[in-house]
Amino acid sequence: MKLRPGDFTHKSRGCNQVFDFSAGIAYDNGMNTLSPDMYDRLRLLQQYKHIAIVGISADPYRPSHFVAIYLQAEGYDIILVNPNYAGQTLLGKPVYASLTEAKEAGEQIEIVDVFRKAEDVPPIAEEAIKIGAKVVWLQLGIRNDEVGRKIMEAGLTFVQDRCIKMEHARFFGGLHTVGLNTGVVLSKKLPA
Repeated sequence: MKLRPGDFTHKSRGCNQVFDFSAGIAYDNGMNTLSPDMYDRLRLLQQYKHIAIVGISADPYRPSHFVAIYLQAEGYDIILVNPNYAGQTLLGKPVYASLTEAKEAGEQIEIVDVFRKAEDVPPIAEEAIKIGAKVVWLQLGIRNDEVGRKIMEAGLTFVQDRCIKMEHARFFGGLHTVGLNTGVVLSKKLPA
């Protein structure tokens, strides 16, 4: 079954208190109702392989750069967007000034991963709708509920305040379900 924009597989839209430990820690039951729950985020990462990283930095110590390296290493097609680096090449990929420019250059964009301040998100969201993206994903620490409602009304899936790299690592073996790499093999008996 393919996940369509706006589909949720669980009734608790973003707040599965039984399994989604990060939602229980970060928000109360009413605050993160716009984002899909962890099962839906897993399906998004399984289904979509073309991710635009808006706000990519050339600085290898910036989170956007590290996330791009990680996603590329995991086999995702990354599309880099930052007007400050437009026309340059980062990580062996061209950098575009906008999502529209990337789309016009023939890039397929399914997820738009945003590394910009919350107040900078509305025009990016409008552009994501215009180019036919399936998902708008706001990175950890970025929340904009108004944009989320507009995105969902347009038929796209909206994720906010989640790191796409951390979510991928958690689902595919890099992190424990609570978001930490505990370094403990769970089948091994722990010392008393």
